[in-house]
Amino acid sequence: MTDAVARLTPLGVAVLALLSEGDMHPYEMIRLMHLRRDDRLVTITNGTVYHTVARLERAGLIAEVGVDRDGNRPERTTYTQTDAGAAAVLEWVRRELSRVDRPAEFRVALAEAHGLAREEAVALLDARRAALADALDSLATGRRHAVGKGVPEQYLLELGREEALLQAELAWMDATLPRIAAPDFPWGPDVTPSERYFAQRKAARQ
Repeated sequence: MTDAVARLTPLGVAVLALLSEGDMHPYEMIRLMHLRRDDRLVTITNGTVYHTVARLERAGLIAEVGVDRDGNRPERTTYTQTDAGAAAVLEWVRRELSRVDRPAEFRVALAEAHGLAREEAVALLDARRAALADALDSLATGRRHAVGKGVPEQYLLELGREEALLQAELAWMDATLPRIAAPDFPWGPDVTPSERYFAQRKAARQ
């Protein structure tokens, strides 16, 4: 399992997360990810998705459950998430949610954090917040030291930008963490965002 998690890409996690909501073929995955604007988080093309699906199947994280054909269109293979796939997603999210050195992975982990228990997700985000606060303190101290040594501001623009970004993320976390921790904040897999999509697909076929 450790190797499978280590080899997971953000797109692989996105595909596995989709399959946790229901079995589907790659064309449906691509359509649904574009509908949700997941292309903000990962690069989505036919080639990358089909390649990722093949890798996940070889790793035993997904499995074929059927092949169908709609009219004269090519056959489409439907996939399901295996137990190993479900476990790998959660382990990947646990690994990435508290890290501060992999921003692209963190965005995907945050999008899938609802798969974890509320308390665990909050604890991991609390750990990330503490790491971000330490990074901000170190950066601000270094910047002040440089200014005190007479380093011209033109050489410190990137430090100023990074400091502002850290401050903004800390402000977002301070506003968001109490909301997630509150019992009335919706959390968990009880209602999946693709339920409406699958209902519409079923109705269209009738």
